[in-house]
Amino acid sequence: MNESSEGGWISPSASRPLDARLARRLVAPLESTRATPNHLTTLRLVLGLSAAALLANGNIAWANVGAFVFAFSNFVDHTDGELARMSGASSRFGHWYDLISDALIHTLLFAALGYGLRNGALGDWAVLMGAAAGAAVAFIFWLHMHMEAVLGKSDASLPSARYFEIEDVLYLFPLVTLLQIRTPFLVAAVIGAPAFAVWLGVYFLRLRRSEAA
Repeated sequence: MNESSEGGWISPSASRPLDARLARRLVAPLESTRATPNHLTTLRLVLGLSAAALLANGNIAWANVGAFVFAFSNFVDHTDGELARMSGASSRFGHWYDLISDALIHTLLFAALGYGLRNGALGDWAVLMGAAAGAAVAFIFWLHMHMEAVLGKSDASLPSARYFEIEDVLYLFPLVTLLQIRTPFLVAAVIGAPAFAVWLGVYFLRLRRSEAA
């Protein structure tokens, strides 16, 4: 759901997030190479799927590695859009490829987290909770894409604070494994993700009513 999609329909501005600015600097040398935005999206997808596999293992050491791989994949998510803007290699396929990759990775993150905790205090409930949180996240992605299609990118944007977006909180995910609070985090996710989905739905309805008025 970040603004660094390959669609290329968002122009750079001084208020863009810090991670997007850094990504732009890092991919600048690729502008004159054969590297394409889709290559970077694929890298992001491979990293995200690898992170989910590591988290599903259940071992805390592998979970720590997976959490850091996930955080890095979140940063790589900004690089495809930056390269698309610089090289002019925007495409509708690339835009949807980026969005679908985002949704798949974030959905699997919670499902994998729950599966990895199946032998812990929550037992098989952890698997169900991870699946429920993942399903809520999938719905959030779908709803946000629908909002963008109906309202436009700017009107459907989520709350942000100057150089940071609401999704930047995911960079803190490694703290969940390092502090060994995976179980409390999963409980919070199975409550928070559906709650955010409901809030987003209400927010969308209010925007539609305001637009109609």
